[in-house]
Amino acid sequence: MGKYTLTGHDGNAFNLMGYTANALRREGLGYLVKEMQEKATSDDYYHLVAVCHDYVQMANEAAEAHGSDDDE
Repeated sequence: MGKYTLTGHDGNAFNLMGYTANALRREGLGYLVKEMQEKATSDDYYHLVAVCHDYVQMANEAAEAHGSDDDE
């Protein structure tokens, strides 16, 4: 399992997007936040969750690439 996960977090759409945005920023991927938000809000809640999951995976890959697998 990676450093970041949506599991166990409040399922509110805004909370999920905020968590995902913070993970991206922490891993130097802040430039992807607006893109993530636009994609996430382009369809229903289930689409939003899937998009957030994809971007959290990107944050995990970045964390692994530069060795920051420490706890949040």
